[in-house]
Amino acid sequence: MIPLKDVNPTRRPAYLTIALIVIATLVFAYQSAKPDDGSLGGRQAFICEYGLIAEHVIDGPQRPDDACLALNQRQDRWTGLVTSQFLHADALHLIFNMLFLWVFGNNVEDRLGRLRFVPFFLLCGAAAGLAQSASDPGSTIPLIGASGAISGVLGAYLVLWPRVRIWTVVLPLVFLPFKLPAWIWLGIYFATQFLYLGDAATSNGGGVAYLAHIGGFVAGAVLIRPFLLGREEPPPPAAPLSVPRW
Repeated sequence: MIPLKDVNPTRRPAYLTIALIVIATLVFAYQSAKPDDGSLGGRQAFICEYGLIAEHVIDGPQRPDDACLALNQRQDRWTGLVTSQFLHADALHLIFNMLFLWVFGNNVEDRLGRLRFVPFFLLCGAAAGLAQSASDPGSTIPLIGASGAISGVLGAYLVLWPRVRIWTVVLPLVFLPFKLPAWIWLGIYFATQFLYLGDAATSNGGGVAYLAHIGGFVAGAVLIRPFLLGREEPPPPAAPLSVPRW
C-alpha cells in the first residue's frame, strides 16, 4: 500500500519534516556521487562508516577482521544509531521513505511542536536500530535508512488520529486512489511487517530490516504521549470560508 495524502490539515507549515527530507536527499546525492569501486573513499566505505553495525553497537570497540566493521569503528559505537537514518540504499528506498515521512510526519510535527519533533524522530529511529541489532548482535552488515524512525511516526499517528482517512493506492492491484481509516491502514502496515519478518527468516526478505520497522512503530506509539506532556491540545485548523453558489 502506498499512501498519497491524509485528510488531516495542519495549522502551520511542516518545516522540520521538509528539512529532514532535504537532508536525507542531500546525503543520498553525496553518497551517490562517490565512486562505486570499493575504495576507502567510495560509496561502500561511506555506508560502512556511517551505517549502523550491530556487532559494533552490542560489543563495542574491538580489533575486527571485517573491513566494514573496522571502518564503522572510526565512529563512536552509538553514532550509527543517528547517522544511519540519513543513508539510503537506492533512489526507490529514499523516495518511498520520504513519501511516508511527508504524508504522516507533517501532522506529528504539528502536534509535537518544533522543539520536540526531531528528538522524537531520532529516538524512534535509534530504538528501531537497537531492536534490529539485538535480534542479530553478531551482524557486520550496515543497517541504513529512515524506515525505523518513520515507523515511529506512523505509530504516533495511529495513537493520535486513528480515524483520519488516508488516500491510498495498492499497486499493482488497485490503481485508483481510495480512502482508508488510519487505524486500518496502519494496522495493515504493522501486521505485514510480521509477515515479511517471517519471509526474511526463510531468506526471502530481500535484506530489509523488518524488525527495525516493528521496533520503531512500537517506540513511536509508546513515546508519543510522554513527549506530549505539558503541551496543550491545539485548536482545530480553521475551516475554509464557504462561498455561496448560485
